[in-house]
Amino acid sequence: MSWLFSYRLEAKGREKMYLDECVAGLLAYTKTKTGNPPISSVEMDSRLVKAGALFVALRGFTVDGHHYVREAVEKGAAAVVAEEALEIDVPVIVVTDTKRALAQMSSRFYGRPTHDLNIIGVTGTNGKTTTTHLLDEIFREDERKTGLIGTLYTKYNDEVLEAKLTTPESVQLQQTFADMKKADVTDVTMEVSSHALSLGRVRGTDFNIAVFTNLSTDHLDYHETMDDYKQAKGLLFSQLGNTYDKDLRAAIINNDDPYARYMMSVTGVPILTYGLQAGADVRARDLNAGPTGTFFTLEVGGESLDLNLKMIGRFSVYNALAAAAAAYVSGVALPTIKKSLESAQAIPGRFEPVEEGQDFAVIVDYAHTSDSLDNILQTVRDLTAHNVYVVVGCGGDRDRTKRPEMARIAIEYADEAIFTSDNPRSEDPGAILRDMEAGVGAHTYQTISDRRAAIRYAVDKAKKKDVIVIAGKGHEPYQEIEGVFHSFDDRVEAKEAIHDRRDRET
Repeated sequence: MSWLFSYRLEAKGREKMYLDECVAGLLAYTKTKTGNPPISSVEMDSRLVKAGALFVALRGFTVDGHHYVREAVEKGAAAVVAEEALEIDVPVIVVTDTKRALAQMSSRFYGRPTHDLNIIGVTGTNGKTTTTHLLDEIFREDERKTGLIGTLYTKYNDEVLEAKLTTPESVQLQQTFADMKKADVTDVTMEVSSHALSLGRVRGTDFNIAVFTNLSTDHLDYHETMDDYKQAKGLLFSQLGNTYDKDLRAAIINNDDPYARYMMSVTGVPILTYGLQAGADVRARDLNAGPTGTFFTLEVGGESLDLNLKMIGRFSVYNALAAAAAAYVSGVALPTIKKSLESAQAIPGRFEPVEEGQDFAVIVDYAHTSDSLDNILQTVRDLTAHNVYVVVGCGGDRDRTKRPEMARIAIEYADEAIFTSDNPRSEDPGAILRDMEAGVGAHTYQTISDRRAAIRYAVDKAKKKDVIVIAGKGHEPYQEIEGVFHSFDDRVEAKEAIHDRRDRET
């Protein structure tokens, strides 16, 4: 057994370092075979292994990386990190937890890039994507070089990379940070999912600021209970640290959310709260929401200024407040924050209007939790006296408990609710719809399993000034059915349905 407590060897983001340097941060491991080969990359996917790679075997929910060790060695892996001894021809570093080791080694290999960046992590059930985009725009308005990591994509400067996970695995994350640092990025805003926190993907990431948006029922297929879900989110705040002698550290917390006190209790860093209710450090008052925007007065640091957002609804105000608070803590002047927020446009798939010259409104939104659906529909209901149609479904292989609640909310606000498929994955779409129907009793609704047909039904029924809300998928350009991703975009489908209706009527 090797016990290494020395941190004298510092990775500098080089293209290559030696094995002993890579593992120098691990406190305990067993090394089989002698040798200290040069390492050119750290990989967790055997398909990406090239000559000189250090392959780390992870045990996942469906795949065990230990089964692919020999393939990695055949492709040129110079060494392997595993949770068991292996009879192979290269050195094996045996540890008790390869996922933890991966995060430590990745940070080391890429030169601990987050120490030199202002990293802001945003977590919560809803609002992560909008908040991170608003904050990124504020920093850009402040003439900073920015990076953004989240559900839609990863981007910095002119680079836009496809997002496979809301929060990437630790090795991809550290490599991305290193690339951003090389590109002179100074401020990075990222969505941090509860899965990423509980699975250790952000270990090794030195966050300066953590933002909590809200917490409502979601992902209980994974976390099982709201208490587990709450604790997973709380990890972002507890991991900020307990000292006050370092550079900027702060927790930005939605003071109006019932879980705010828990998030405050688990962090040792300074806290700045935001909200609409009295008592918040950053507060919106005199809120006036209309069909074309939202007006409110922003109070922060003893100052106040009027904001007129193009975005609609109270939930948009909460997102704007979260972004404003994080920017304020990061040293952005209030006039810059105001200018950026007032010019902000809708985020793709977030309360995104579909405009094809029709005389009724069509809104596409990612709302896939009961809380987000409630927020969207309440906003729509407040803005129109005409009929509201809601096309909504629930994803397969996910939390079943929210299905009847989603249906109940749709029935509550809509003049007509249309239940349909939303990424059924491996589940029978009919079974998902039956779960939804269990929440609505004797109320009138339509069940149309085919999502394209459901959208067309709503478009054909809408009259002048009515509103159609297509909820659940937002920006997603696919439908996942039985493991196959089929091209499908709610926005495209709505446009085609509008054009087809117009063709029939002319």
